[in-house]
Amino acid sequence: MFVFVCAGCGAELTAPLSQIALPVHAHQKYGNGTQLPVLMESGTFAVDPEPWGPPWRWWEEIHPDEAAARGLHAPVRAVSDGAPGATVIAPGDAHGTVLIPENRGGGHCCGLDGSAGPNVACAACALPVASRIDDCSLWQAMWLAPSAVRRLRVDGTDAVPRSWAELMAEGEGTPPVEPLAAWGSRLRAGHWSNHWWSWSPQWEAAASRALAHLLVASEGRPVAVPDGLAAEVFRRPLEAMLPAGPPARRAVLAGPGRPAPDAEADILLVPVHPQTGEVWAPADSTAYPVPLPFGVWLWLVLPETDPPVPTSGVLPDGVLRDDFDPPAPRPHHLFRADPETFRRTLARLPDVRSPWLRAILDNLTQHIQAGYF
Repeated sequence: MFVFVCAGCGAELTAPLSQIALPVHAHQKYGNGTQLPVLMESGTFAVDPEPWGPPWRWWEEIHPDEAAARGLHAPVRAVSDGAPGATVIAPGDAHGTVLIPENRGGGHCCGLDGSAGPNVACAACALPVASRIDDCSLWQAMWLAPSAVRRLRVDGTDAVPRSWAELMAEGEGTPPVEPLAAWGSRLRAGHWSNHWWSWSPQWEAAASRALAHLLVASEGRPVAVPDGLAAEVFRRPLEAMLPAGPPARRAVLAGPGRPAPDAEADILLVPVHPQTGEVWAPADSTAYPVPLPFGVWLWLVLPETDPPVPTSGVLPDGVLRDDFDPPAPRPHHLFRADPETFRRTLARLPDVRSPWLRAILDNLTQHIQAGYF
């Protein structure tokens, strides 16, 4: 485990933390006025290898050679000139810090968005060390500036990542539907005011990254995805963006605890290890691996369903059951992927230089208007 200390005076700024993979939704902006929860689990941190945050430059200001050197093969809205390697933690894991009152501005709406640079300082020496994010439609987080903090090991050992078998045994899937609240909602009389059931923002970001990879893996042909929830998430945009007619490339769910994919599978929907970021891959397979966060992948493989009616019969002594909670309501709209996560992912895949893929990216606004994003 590690603690982060001020690079100026050495004061400790965090609790002991363990490293995990950067969530795919780390930079997601969701909806308008939505109150999103904390990005990171308490006791964890993740590092963003890419630059993020101010100062920003518009795409038109970037020379093609510089864009290629930075791994960008198609236009994005803007490019960060911030330092790479920012560390994100849960705000509750920070200590010894204070807000910088004069740097609370920026493009914020209901809270802090960090767009004006670091807004948190070391309480001991006043060095700006982090950006606190708690604005509406943004994941709540504390981003430690890479030039202002140092990471120190606290126990002298590295935590051993959980094995795939252990992850499967824990069975922590990410539900595809969840209640969301508008900014300022409060719990009243046992229920949330001004809340609604929606597709999970985590799912929308995860599906966007996967959709970009599915398009690359398609090679311009139709893609057949598994029936069920995977079809609900991917089938509409794939049918809209890919031509009909040629023999389809077949995508299947594959991963730990699953039967080995057959030789006819062209594309594998596989999990990403939540701690290491490793993409699961079978031995001796030439199929294209499409990465999904482990919790999302697990729900696709082992969906949890509510019984349509209360179970009848007599329960054994000592067993309790609550049949009064109804199943989670369905969202009022079809699944839509997150457009900016999709744009950022596809722009970093070299295949986007193919004219047909570039055309999809150039027509993204039309696909948003059609309800696929």
